[in-house]
Amino acid sequence: MGKHLEERIFLGLMIASTVIVVGSLILILAAVVVKGLPALNLQMLTQVPQGGYYLGKEGGILNAITGSLALAGGATLLSAFVSLAVVLYLQLFASNTRFAYLVRLSLDVLWGIPSIVYGAFGFTLLLLLGLRASLLGGIITLALLELPVMVRAMDEVMSMVPFELKEASYALGATRLETALGTIVRQTAPGLMTALLLALGRGIGDAASVLFTAGYTDRLPTSLLRPVASLPLAVFFQLGTPIPEVQQRAYASALVLTIIVLLISLGARLLAHRLTRHVIR
Repeated sequence: MGKHLEERIFLGLMIASTVIVVGSLILILAAVVVKGLPALNLQMLTQVPQGGYYLGKEGGILNAITGSLALAGGATLLSAFVSLAVVLYLQLFASNTRFAYLVRLSLDVLWGIPSIVYGAFGFTLLLLLGLRASLLGGIITLALLELPVMVRAMDEVMSMVPFELKEASYALGATRLETALGTIVRQTAPGLMTALLLALGRGIGDAASVLFTAGYTDRLPTSLLRPVASLPLAVFFQLGTPIPEVQQRAYASALVLTIIVLLISLGARLLAHRLTRHVIR
């Protein structure tokens, strides 16, 4: 009787937790859609801010859309190259060593650091290099922000590869590098896509880390050394105005950002599904 009661209690807690999580997601999406959809139009998606845009006049957020894609895309690519190299080293050359333990511990600590700290570090780095707020500065800072997320996610995925699979590759005469690229990476490709998606999601939705490093501009991104706009900052600046029409545009910007993340997620899922043909089940 006691065991059945305990099971029912924990089952109820699990159901309640699921309802809270799903309900919170639905409420957030509903608020963004209801408040943002009336202000969303083709002009907003295809034009940059005109004079007086933040006073309720004409214009759009094309600069912020392209800027966010450039920032997050560049940062994710840069972080992916570094992360993959780090993870392959940890898995093939330093597995189960004290050094690997310290690296993983450091990455866990970096994962929990607030993004504003990364922004302050990136700003200091730009000053040391003699650079100003720019697309390049934002990409470097966002890459540092995404790095611990991507490395730890990739590391966990690769740690699940059966050791026998590596031994079989070595037995066939493959080197460690050939085993890494030809066997481990192919075997874990769907999981690696998930790691990229996690990092990209954190990067494209972050505002604090790019506030001082990427700056903000009403122009489209044309150079790595010029300031660039981003959707999170566009939402922040528009919500900060006292004009209701501009505030409604902020919710529309948030809706655009949500749709972009959704499209990226669906694309990554489809790509991961195709890559599963290389996975040994």
